[in-house]
Amino acid sequence: MNRFRALVAEQNAAGNYDVALKELSNEELPPGGDVVVDIAFSSLNYKDALAVTGRGKIIRKFPMVPGIDLAGTVVESTDSRYKPGDRVIGLAHGLGELHWGGYAERQRVRGDVLVPLPPTLSLEDSMRIGTAGFTAMLCVLALEHTGVIPSDREVVVTGAAGGVGSLAVMLLAKRGFRVAASTGRAELEPYLRELGASSIIAREELAKKGGPLQSEKWAGAIDTVGGQTLATLLAQTVYEGAIAACGMAGGAELNTTVFPLILRNVSLLGVSSIETSMPKRLEAWSRLESDLDREKLASLSRTEPLSKIAELSDEILAGRVRGRIVINVHD
Repeated sequence: MNRFRALVAEQNAAGNYDVALKELSNEELPPGGDVVVDIAFSSLNYKDALAVTGRGKIIRKFPMVPGIDLAGTVVESTDSRYKPGDRVIGLAHGLGELHWGGYAERQRVRGDVLVPLPPTLSLEDSMRIGTAGFTAMLCVLALEHTGVIPSDREVVVTGAAGGVGSLAVMLLAKRGFRVAASTGRAELEPYLRELGASSIIAREELAKKGGPLQSEKWAGAIDTVGGQTLATLLAQTVYEGAIAACGMAGGAELNTTVFPLILRNVSLLGVSSIETSMPKRLEAWSRLESDLDREKLASLSRTEPLSKIAELSDEILAGRVRGRIVINVHD
C-alpha cells in the first residue's frame, strides 16, 4: 500500500484550520518515527472531538492528523522491540497533538508510543478501551495502591455515562466494589446498572455547594468532572478514602479547603494518561485484559466510519454519547 487515506488538519488564511479526508503517499509520512503501522481502528475521545471541530486548542502544529489512539499491525520497524506482523496499540504521548495520530490508514510513530497488544484482545477491543478505558484503569489502580478496597461503602464515579466513566463503573464492579454512578441522564439508569452500578446519583446532587466537611459517604471516587463536583466529593469522602481525578468536564477551578486532607486523611490523586511510563502502561493493559467483560465492553461501544467523524464529534461534545465510539479508519 503506497497510498492511504488520512484525516488532515491544515491551517487556513483566516488563521484557523480546516479538517478534511485526503489521500497521501508513504513519502508524506512524517519523519522522526521508527515504526510504521497499518492502522485498523482508532477511537473518538472528547479530546479528539475538540481537535476535529477546532473548539479546543489540542493541535500544536500543522499539518496534523488527529486521533490520540490507534491500533494496528507493524509493517516496518527499526525499533528492536517491534517487528513486521506485531499487533500494537498507541495512546496519547503526543499523538494527534504534536505527532500525527490515529485517523489514518497508515502511520509512522515512535516505538516509545507503542505497547504490544495483549494476546487475547482484538484490535477492535483495544479501541473499545482506548484512552478512556486506559485512563479508567489508571484511576482504579491509583485507588487500590492508596488502600481503597471493596467494602460496604460505595465508590462514586462521576460522568458515569461517558467513556471513562462507563469503563470505570465496569472495572470497579468487577473488582467487587459497590459503585454509585453519577449522571445527568436519568434515562441511562438501566445501562449503568447493567455495567455494575449499585446506585444512581443525580449529577445535581454533587454539583451543590456545601460545607468544607460533610457527612462521610464515599469510600473513594473516580472523578471526570472537576469543579464543584470534585469539591463536594472531597467533603464527603470517608477517613483515609481517596479520589482519583482525571477530568474537568464541569470546570477547571477547585474551590475547597485543606480540611478533608488534614482532618480525614483523604488523598487527592491526579491521573493523566498523556506520558504514562512503560511499566504502568503494561500493568494497566494486563489488568484491562484480565478484568474486562468482553460482552459488556462490546455493549457499551459502537463502531463508526472515519467519514462520519465530524458529526460524531459534534455528538460527543453535546453530551449525547454513552460509552465508547470506535473509529474504523478504512470506512
